[in-house]
Amino acid sequence: MQTSEAGQPSGVRRIILLGSTGSIGSQALDVVDGAVLQDGRPRFEVIALSAGGGNLDLLARQAVHTGAGAVGIATGASDELHRRISEAARAAGRAEYSPEIFAGPDAATRIAAWSDAQGGADVVLNGITGSIGLAPTLAALASGAILALANKESLIVGGALVKAAAAPGQLVPVDSEHSALAQCLRAGTEAEVDRLILTASGGPFRGYGRDQLQEVTPAEALKHPTWAMGPMVTTNSATLVNKGLELIEAHLLFDVPLDRIDVVVHPQSVVHSMVAFVDGSTIAQCSPPDMRLPIALGLAWPDRVPRAAMSCDFSQATSWTFEPLDPAAFPAVDLARDAAKQGSTYPAVYNAANEEAVHAFHAGRIGFLDIVDTIEAVLGEHSAFSQLSIESVLDAEKWARARTTERLALISH
Repeated sequence: MQTSEAGQPSGVRRIILLGSTGSIGSQALDVVDGAVLQDGRPRFEVIALSAGGGNLDLLARQAVHTGAGAVGIATGASDELHRRISEAARAAGRAEYSPEIFAGPDAATRIAAWSDAQGGADVVLNGITGSIGLAPTLAALASGAILALANKESLIVGGALVKAAAAPGQLVPVDSEHSALAQCLRAGTEAEVDRLILTASGGPFRGYGRDQLQEVTPAEALKHPTWAMGPMVTTNSATLVNKGLELIEAHLLFDVPLDRIDVVVHPQSVVHSMVAFVDGSTIAQCSPPDMRLPIALGLAWPDRVPRAAMSCDFSQATSWTFEPLDPAAFPAVDLARDAAKQGSTYPAVYNAANEEAVHAFHAGRIGFLDIVDTIEAVLGEHSAFSQLSIESVLDAEKWARARTTERLALISH
């Protein structure tokens, strides 16, 4: 994207949104709607959308609203999506609107690389949840677009594959913690960085001991004190698996050794992460919890989008607190660190075993503590595949899901 002499972007940035009906995708569209250039033109143009297919009416409205040239769904029939879009278009007075439609398991991958007569996207925002985002991530990188990555799992399970596919500066993090780290890292050179410090809210069970976690319910696990997210990510925040995944992601994104990445509990979720430098300085990125800020940075990187979110109000008395993580009650972070040290397909097994265990927990078949205990057991049985490839990652995930299902059947409540 071109930048003017005043440091302001001088052209419209073309965007593809993957996972548009989810939390990240919906908030990204809020950012797009509110962002304008100095001359009054829209700062972003959405050229294509994809979603899982569970909310066709919302997807149809998004498509009509943005005028996207292509729309994709992972599940469901293309005819049904076309019908819903036609209905939404007529209701909006745009009966002539008729985008190209993709349907099927590879729809997001095809959308990620989609182009029209004007060319492809400047930015692909991958807001898909889960490791199914790996193929779309690789497709977006192959297209040459900037990849604004909210789908941390694709980097974690893909590891070296994703890093090898990304050109310098092509991969931009959207997770609030990693966006914060990227901003803080602007304060010094790579050689001046001492440690990365990831902050964690602590989730709904902050302060609980292991014994207290025995009887917590799925409904309680979904009551996150700060963020509104989907059930998988919210549960991962309750177990702190999410922070374990973020630790692996930070290691891969910023090439900082695992033993120089710390996790600290910060209940207010205002300090999104910090970087400690070799001279004793620590730089923190602070803002009220609002994903529109890191999303806006992901879409516009390295520029900022004015008024993307509210700033901190220092006219009001407030306190920010920090406390150490309890590894006995929440061992998921140390387990993730160990999986990352093993490398190869171990992070993929960590992620896949967790996804299966979370589904079982919400189905009432296992208890809360069984989630991370099962991840640990399955990792202990895993032997790394000899060569990392998309096929070996998929095979490792398939094995992990099958082995997790077998183990969960034995402990099912």
